[in-house]
Amino acid sequence: MAVVAKVWIDEDCITCDACEDICPEVFKVTDDSSQILAAVRTDGTFDRNVGGSPLVGDLGAELGDIIIEAAEACPVEVIKYELVTEGAAEETVEAAPAAVEAAAPAAAAAPAAGASDALNAVFAGDRSLNILFGSQTGNAAGLAEKTAKLAANYGLEANVVDMDGFDPARLASMKRVMIITSTWGEGEMPDNADAMWNAINANGPALASVHYSVCAIGDTSYDEYCKAGHDWNQKLAALGGQEAFPIQECDVDFEPPWKLWVEEALPRLACVDESGTLQVELLEEMKAYGAGDDDDIVEGDFSPGIIVREDINITLEIFRYCPEAAESGWDTLTCAVPGHATVEDVLLTMQREVDGSLAFRRGGQVGTPTTGVRVNGRITLADSAMVGDLVKEGGRLRVEPLPGHPVVRDLVVDTSRYESHRSRAEPWMRTDPREGERLPSGMAMGTMEPAMATALHQAGNIASFQLIQAMSDTLPHDPHYEGPGVHFQQWLRVIDPRTSEKQRRTIMTSLQEKDGVWSESDHASLMRYGEDGRLAARALNEARGALLNQHRYAGKPGRLVKWYGRSVKWSGNVNETTLYRQVLGPLGLVSNIFSGVSARMALAFTRNGSPPIRSLQALLVPPAGLGRIPKMFNSRVEDYHEVVSLFNEIDQRF
Repeated sequence: MAVVAKVWIDEDCITCDACEDICPEVFKVTDDSSQILAAVRTDGTFDRNVGGSPLVGDLGAELGDIIIEAAEACPVEVIKYELVTEGAAEETVEAAPAAVEAAAPAAAAAPAAGASDALNAVFAGDRSLNILFGSQTGNAAGLAEKTAKLAANYGLEANVVDMDGFDPARLASMKRVMIITSTWGEGEMPDNADAMWNAINANGPALASVHYSVCAIGDTSYDEYCKAGHDWNQKLAALGGQEAFPIQECDVDFEPPWKLWVEEALPRLACVDESGTLQVELLEEMKAYGAGDDDDIVEGDFSPGIIVREDINITLEIFRYCPEAAESGWDTLTCAVPGHATVEDVLLTMQREVDGSLAFRRGGQVGTPTTGVRVNGRITLADSAMVGDLVKEGGRLRVEPLPGHPVVRDLVVDTSRYESHRSRAEPWMRTDPREGERLPSGMAMGTMEPAMATALHQAGNIASFQLIQAMSDTLPHDPHYEGPGVHFQQWLRVIDPRTSEKQRRTIMTSLQEKDGVWSESDHASLMRYGEDGRLAARALNEARGALLNQHRYAGKPGRLVKWYGRSVKWSGNVNETTLYRQVLGPLGLVSNIFSGVSARMALAFTRNGSPPIRSLQALLVPPAGLGRIPKMFNSRVEDYHEVVSLFNEIDQRF
């Protein structure tokens, strides 16, 4: 996105209306010439602005690209402008000395305390960085914004540029360029990058003074992995550009490799001085400058504290599995580790100093979803869970792979079944057409009340859906069960007001199916894993309640809920015996003769092994069939009148 400082009209305008048609917010065509509107200028005058009055406020940033488009559309090329980021006029006008003065460059970084004179000399020049993104679904655009924020650490002034409508000829005037692009389909360019790619192939500028680096996003399941990024990397090199850092490939889990890329590419580009020379000898000093001083902590309400804990002595047990030999076992050692170290820190240390063959997934110390493991029975993220929160002095730290997934090697599991179920369930957003803000890809975002946005955020505020998936007790025994992680994502789409009615109906049908939300009889397995599990369990119970109401308590789940409620209302007891009789009925009891259940009831065998004589009373006054189910619980319901009142209200729907 270009930022225009000022714009003016040269002589010999032919009043063709092209500029006003493209940007009526700035240009007004009169009988004699095009004029710059008074409302957009600091001097408040309506004329050709040959005096070079700057644009007001942030208008140059908001309309910069449109102003440039209008200037390029002028058939006689009389529209001139100055760019803030370039620090100089795009064109010069002899008749207007004030207009040809270079726009003041953005303030250079102040001399860094303790930095060398050579590094401060680099900071004194032009510090612009242009980050171009090609994005189909918004991932590359999001990474471009994150990269721009990190660029400030190195004294760079980042400018995020959408490739859509960008003139590749402007690349020649840029000293530092980063390209972040996804790959669409079978190696194709994203939609917003296609026109620029065709233009640069048709008439590419010489880029001898341009230093660049490319981050390519792709999917290894496709043959043309990261092809769009490689195409850009080769094209910039062919046009004479100088590769500051090699291209970085990113799979679908793109955050970790992107982080590695920016940590190397940004300081290298930051070492490019005013003359366009890469000062490689300053690289280490630039990295240290960008990283900052850990001892220099800014005080304030939002500054995080430094967590330092004493070393604790633990017994470390790590699960190992070798697929070649099909053998598994445990590595055990006693060690002392800092209490503030993460589980990933411990695994990295073991891999580096004890056994280099240890396999696990690395993260970025920010709670990376793919780093999930089970530690002392708790499902957590290895790159964010601190050892001191999981084990005490002298305790045991037992690290295992995530349950519910096939183990590939050691702590690495195969999540392809989860991805397959998720792909089939299609939990991504499909919206109804509506007005509102739009993503760079063109998809509508719409508008939302703050209270609703907060509620949606809180409803899905968990570390990882993959962790929720692994919390299931049913998933390891039922390969067809889609799993709570998938169903949780689906339910979040159902309660999102932006979701189309068609998608909402499709999701509710999917949740009701055989392998849907009813496949897990009890969500207590989720709740024992902490707040994330409790949040998911509550959401899935809400989904079940909505399904019961939608289907009017029909089907097996609805029938069980309905008769259980009636048994409580009629008997006043939470009584499995009554429930068994009312759900199955006489025919159901007779059919159980062949399964042995009725025989066990008649003989009064109990589940807890107590003497049968204790249940002989059931033979005299049988409450259900010939005998009764051994008593599991049979207690009076407290606040019984409230239960009856609630049931009577629900019962109207049966």
